[in-house]
Amino acid sequence: MEQSELENLRYPIGHFIRPTRINQLILKDWIAQIEALPVNLRDLVSPFSDTQLDTPYRPGGWTVRQVVHHLADSHHHSYIRFKWALTEDRPVIKPYFEKEWSQLVDARSGPIDLSLNHLEAVHAKLVFMLNGFTREDWQREFIHPDGNTLSSLEENAGRYAWHGNHHLAHIQGLADRMNW
Repeated sequence: MEQSELENLRYPIGHFIRPTRINQLILKDWIAQIEALPVNLRDLVSPFSDTQLDTPYRPGGWTVRQVVHHLADSHHHSYIRFKWALTEDRPVIKPYFEKEWSQLVDARSGPIDLSLNHLEAVHAKLVFMLNGFTREDWQREFIHPDGNTLSSLEENAGRYAWHGNHHLAHIQGLADRMNW
């Protein structure tokens, strides 16, 4: 497989690019994307058989099942990061080893409904919270220890809207290639 083809499979919607200026229209769009993810994901993967769920979305990539569980784990972390930034002054967040988490028994073989239900609940809470943000809330920040990068909550909303769509596109691309 060529490098450009593999890159397209890895990043089917491209990399997240932070807009120079994030306005209310962009934030509303990101919140709508975050709100839609659990339904879109469930609609896409619910008809899959166990064999389909255990198919990697690309060579060397996670299986569909692992991607579903990863989304629940990752977006749970994001929700907590929002809360930390709202209640602490520029907290240093705790990263997690997503590759190692993807190898745990729940991610490798657990029923996807566990994570679909979890993702639905986390997103409902997150969207409710985001819709109540003030302009000052959106500007609150946290520090990611990888490179000590500073992220605002408005940027984090965009990153997680992108993240959900990124993995949804992985699964949709596989389904299209396999004619599922």
